[in-house]
Amino acid sequence: METRGVEDMFDFRRFPKDALVLLLLLVYFPVGVCLTLIRIFIGVHVFLVSCALPESFIRRFIVRVMCSVLGMHVRQKNPRSRDKNTKLYICNHVTEFDHNIINLLASCNTPQLEGSTGFVCWARGFMEIHSSFGQGAIGESLQRFCSTEGTPPLLLFPEEDTTNGRAGLLKFSSWPFSLTDSIQPVALRVTRPLIALSTPDSSWLMELFWTFFAPCTVYHVSWLPTVSRQDGESTQEFANKVQELLACELGLVSTKITKADKAEHIKRKRHTVPQTSTTVRPASIGLGFMVQSLGTDDHRIAKMAQQVKDVLPHVPLHVITKDLAKTNCVDTTITNLLENKEETPTEATGASTFGPSKNSCYSSGSVPTVKPAAKSFGKSPADRHLSLQERKDALYNFARRRYIEKHGLDQED
Repeated sequence: METRGVEDMFDFRRFPKDALVLLLLLVYFPVGVCLTLIRIFIGVHVFLVSCALPESFIRRFIVRVMCSVLGMHVRQKNPRSRDKNTKLYICNHVTEFDHNIINLLASCNTPQLEGSTGFVCWARGFMEIHSSFGQGAIGESLQRFCSTEGTPPLLLFPEEDTTNGRAGLLKFSSWPFSLTDSIQPVALRVTRPLIALSTPDSSWLMELFWTFFAPCTVYHVSWLPTVSRQDGESTQEFANKVQELLACELGLVSTKITKADKAEHIKRKRHTVPQTSTTVRPASIGLGFMVQSLGTDDHRIAKMAQQVKDVLPHVPLHVITKDLAKTNCVDTTITNLLENKEETPTEATGASTFGPSKNSCYSSGSVPTVKPAAKSFGKSPADRHLSLQERKDALYNFARRRYIEKHGLDQED
């Protein structure tokens, strides 16, 4: 999958990164809220008018004018190129309301292939179709619809999902091109100032809200000449040819990225977002940051470093990690740090603010002194065993003292 292409083809942020545009958006925000409230009120009347009037040129003209008040402006190019005998329009997909915009210019039906059914499907301007019978049954039903005399043409989006309309087109699905041998491509370009046209995780209601909030959304519709399938040309080859024509008209790239690739990329982005923990101990804040940025191997070392940090809180994390990289053992690292206590730098823990720290307790006379190991390797097995036993005793005494301090017990207990 082309990861960079996926990133360029979709807007994962609603608001821009540019500081100047963000400042303009902040100034515009009160105006946008007022516009939203007014447009919601007008939008109810637009819906009622579209339901009351029968399908005709007058109805489309009135609704188009009212949609301009809602901030949805429609401009079309080459209207005379529209073939009234064509039974299938093929268009690229940019917003959740593309089918409504095309329907303002030419009477057409768009089937609802997935999502809400019933009243919501009808209210959004979709043609309800029973999608539970499978893709083959849907194709046969739509093919019969296209072959029926007197029915308006179908409007389909072979990308099957929306893009930002600036970088490229998703790979066209081949099944819409099996419905009829002649189709008319419709190129759609959408522009909007200040905020993005759509985001992957947003619902159609949220997209409608931002459409009302924005100053305006301009839809540029361009009618391309009718294209027919050649003899011996497969449906996928036909789909690729139409995709290239639309990409050329829009000045975009024709990609092999599919709807499934988009869904997979969104899932990956969701999983790579760092999960913030609600309770983090002060001693492990540095380690937590380290764990998020390390790989699988270093993650194990970081966990071992936390275990050492619990026993030796005065030792900096980088010193513990450096020693663990050599020893790869928690016990050995603790022993090394205890033996080289005088050479090990200590970590400031805010003793000047909260009083004497545990480090001062550790260096007091009441704490048993840890005897360092022999500076040279023992010549006999007995000497080496004695040196090892002394280190074990020192480690045991230190761990016992830490447990007593942690639970507030008396030394006699």
